[in-house]
Amino acid sequence: MSLNDFQGNEIPAFLGQLNDLTYLNLSFSSFGGEIPPQLGNLSKLQVLDLYADSYGGTAAAELRADDLNWLTRLASLNRLNMGFVRINTSNGGDWLHAVSMLPSLVELKLQYCQLQVLPQSLPLGTNFPSLSVLDLSDNSFNAPIPQWLFNLTGLRELYLRWNFLHGPVPSEFARLKSLEILGLFGSLRKLKVLDLSANDMNGGIQEFISGFAGSPSSSLIFLDLSSNSLEGQLPDLLGVVLHNLQHLDLSSNRFWGSIPNSVGEKMSSLKHLDISYNNMNGSIPDSFGQLSALIDVNLVENSWVGVLKETHMVNLRSLENFKLTTDSSNHSLIFNVPVKWVPPFKLKSIQLENCIVGPSFPAWLQVQNQLTSVTLRNVGISDTIPGEWFSNLPSELTFLVLSSNQITGKLPSQQLKFPRLSTIDLSSNKFEGPLPMWSTNASILYLQDNKFSGPIPRDIGTLMPRLRNLHLSDNTLNGTIPLSICKMADLQVLSLRNNYLSGELPDCWRDLSTSSLWVVDVSNNSLSGEIPSSMGLLRSLGMLLLSENNLVGEIPSSLQNCSALTSIDLGENQLSGEIPSWLAENLSATFVLRLRSNQFHGQIPEALCNLPLLHFLDLSHNNLSGGIPKCLDNLTAIDFQFRMAYFKEETKVVTKGRAYDYNRNLALLNVIDFSENNLSGPIPEEMTKLLSLRVLNLSSNHISGAIPEKIGDLKVLETLDLSHNQLSGEIPATLSSLTFLTHLIVSYNNFSGKIPAGRQLQTFDASSYQGNPFLCGFPSRVKCPTESITTTAPPTTGTEPEDEEDEIFELGTGLYVSIVLGFGFGFLGLCVTLLRKEFRKKDIEW
Repeated sequence: MSLNDFQGNEIPAFLGQLNDLTYLNLSFSSFGGEIPPQLGNLSKLQVLDLYADSYGGTAAAELRADDLNWLTRLASLNRLNMGFVRINTSNGGDWLHAVSMLPSLVELKLQYCQLQVLPQSLPLGTNFPSLSVLDLSDNSFNAPIPQWLFNLTGLRELYLRWNFLHGPVPSEFARLKSLEILGLFGSLRKLKVLDLSANDMNGGIQEFISGFAGSPSSSLIFLDLSSNSLEGQLPDLLGVVLHNLQHLDLSSNRFWGSIPNSVGEKMSSLKHLDISYNNMNGSIPDSFGQLSALIDVNLVENSWVGVLKETHMVNLRSLENFKLTTDSSNHSLIFNVPVKWVPPFKLKSIQLENCIVGPSFPAWLQVQNQLTSVTLRNVGISDTIPGEWFSNLPSELTFLVLSSNQITGKLPSQQLKFPRLSTIDLSSNKFEGPLPMWSTNASILYLQDNKFSGPIPRDIGTLMPRLRNLHLSDNTLNGTIPLSICKMADLQVLSLRNNYLSGELPDCWRDLSTSSLWVVDVSNNSLSGEIPSSMGLLRSLGMLLLSENNLVGEIPSSLQNCSALTSIDLGENQLSGEIPSWLAENLSATFVLRLRSNQFHGQIPEALCNLPLLHFLDLSHNNLSGGIPKCLDNLTAIDFQFRMAYFKEETKVVTKGRAYDYNRNLALLNVIDFSENNLSGPIPEEMTKLLSLRVLNLSSNHISGAIPEKIGDLKVLETLDLSHNQLSGEIPATLSSLTFLTHLIVSYNNFSGKIPAGRQLQTFDASSYQGNPFLCGFPSRVKCPTESITTTAPPTTGTEPEDEEDEIFELGTGLYVSIVLGFGFGFLGLCVTLLRKEFRKKDIEW
């Protein structure tokens, strides 16, 4: 009854009445529910296969066993397979007691049964005398390897991988003399396959390798120790003792050092070598070139050093797949082979990253005309790649990455067809000329940061209809945005920023209304006209970045339908009208709202206070009037230091008196900028509750009254600009407690009294306080009564900026999290440390 689809129905209980049945196979049949205990009546049954994974990839119904007592009555059973059956007994170790009552058992397979208890001893009086095959893989034991396993001396096959087993490797495996296949370590003459992958074994492998040394000739041909916590240097005995290996996988561990010479000198049969994702920080020996049978080699994600010469590759005539990457912080590995050297191999895939292959495009790569996957990222090539190399790539090509080099020249002008090509990444080079006219089914096209010129091909949507990510930013492209872009039904990211595109935004977004388009970034071009109302049909739109263009008109009300918007940047345009309140009422997911340098008028809508996730609010350089909303303390996200983002935004941020191009996570800035408007009234004391605010700019308005005394509560404030207003009273002493404050301007107001004492406020230049005729004390040059004027600043502690003119904006430590974008714009994040924020210094605003 195997290989059927019973759609989750229970196993019929009447099967238990077939008293003479010796063989019952219900595997791959999508049975569900509880296994009927009546099966225990089949006393003559020899083979029972209940393997519960589904057939044909359909979703499996859960077949479970809450009680295994019925098993104990199957005295004749010699083969039992309950893989993917959920064994959920009341006592976690009952499963072992039940199967130990089967004296004739030869094969026991309990793969992925969600077992969580691995008993450390057998029930008294049992020893599985006939057991030959035991599969306990893919459970969650999280325990040491039990000693009773070593008493099963008749075992030929033992599978224990993906069990989170921990502790050292037991030497008692030497007792299992009959093992041929072992999903764990062993010291065995007959052993051919050893698979320890995906556990938590630790320590070195010197002792394990030494265990084979006593055998005159090891039979081991397959060794997989991947995905553990093994560490140390690879012993030189590795190649000497295990010289018959054909498959060696040591990936995802903590090994360090160099590849032993013996690997190349002795492992003449080795076909597959994987040492990826380790801490290898040594060299690759010359003897590596003697591995004439080697087909696949994967050495990525290590820190290799040294020089690879012709001798490292001269005899690799079987090589088909070669992957090697080093630490991106330095090019510590160099390929130094003769420019015209022709290798003995024909590669199908190559991946080289962060090592030196250039500066020329070497002949040994040019002659590779059978490649289906090419990655040459950051390998120091500054040459022109011959056009015929692209033309000679096979139509089976699936992956082409040449990013982060200095490759020059033009791409072939003729139309090339790569029907299987999924990823094209030529970013961060010096390619010039028109964009390539390639016909592909690619989903990713990265051509940003080059010198491509001319228009975007009008039929790009026809040539590449399956594109999900289209990145053409930072080139010199001109012309209009073609309508055919809207034919890309799978489009998720459209990035055209920093070009010379003109004309109006296409009004074809209706064609993408059912797509998962998440990012539209056309900032810093010369686009004109109004924002098309059809953009409001993009229900999955998360980032709308249209800044630094010549767009006019009002913000279309249809955008309120884009409830997934997290970043809205319409700055540096000629947009007009009032800021609509629906921005807050309907777009509650917004992190960034940037409307600076437009012609908006009216009051700041109080509804903006209801944006629970807002971190970055820039309404500067408009014609806004009225008071600052008192409800800004509702922006609780400004007290929250975490944001998920998929697309790397880039915009101008004004801080510390300058405008910077900021290309990190804008929401981490925690900015409020209302400068250069016609705002009046006092600074609301409620703003002092925004405890994680880093930048506050209210300059060039008509704000009056005193600075709130609780301004000192903003402990992480770095920039405070209140200049060119009508503020009065004394400067609060609490300002001197803001130790992160590196830019302060209160000039051209009506402040009076003495500048508060304290190291922080005395570090700023006198210009920060000028234009306040009744303000006195250092660092101003106006003498207060009963004091003399000091002309030098107090000694610094070493934490203040040494050169304000060259200072780069630093925001401290935050988090930068990337999400993998899928349909429905879900947020899925993986936190990494956000290091120093880097900016490019721009025009001085003050």
